[in-house]
Amino acid sequence: MDDDRIIDLFLSRDEEAIVQTAQKYGQRIRSIAYRIVNDPETAKECENDAYRETWERIPPNEPRDYLFPFVGRIVRHVALNVCKRNQRQKRYAVYCELTEEMQECIPANQDVEAEIEAKELSGMIDAFLKTRPEEQRRVFVRRYWFFDPVSKIADTYGFTQSKVKTMLFRMRADLKSYLEKGGYTL
Repeated sequence: MDDDRIIDLFLSRDEEAIVQTAQKYGQRIRSIAYRIVNDPETAKECENDAYRETWERIPPNEPRDYLFPFVGRIVRHVALNVCKRNQRQKRYAVYCELTEEMQECIPANQDVEAEIEAKELSGMIDAFLKTRPEEQRRVFVRRYWFFDPVSKIADTYGFTQSKVKTMLFRMRADLKSYLEKGGYTL
């Protein structure tokens, strides 16, 4: 079923919308959650929570042209929240490693003012990525948005793991420089 029809089901409050979304995107959504929480049962719970939240957000949203990214973003946030909750209980997940990698180039948001600047920072990161070749953008997004392991990225794009690591290292350094030029003190 196409996304437009699935959105119509959501708008008419037909529970078949969730069934169709799960049928079309379930495996991909679950894999996003799994890469973050590293536990199949927790990933399934995150997937179900994402469907519930999608149900609550449509309407007012109508992501007709971007249903998968819409649900993918929701499941990513759900999974990250699970990790944060588990981290407080002294359990760690894959995202901790990635957070450490990015700490050197993105300022931490420890206060309210930083929360206000988050949208500006997001815009700057988007602008930075637009300056990069498409291949580099894809590798960066696969690593830091979808939490793909370096080995999977290398296999997907036909690179060596060393090349992917070097590319990510250089992009983090370039991003740090870009952000500093944009007024962020790191």
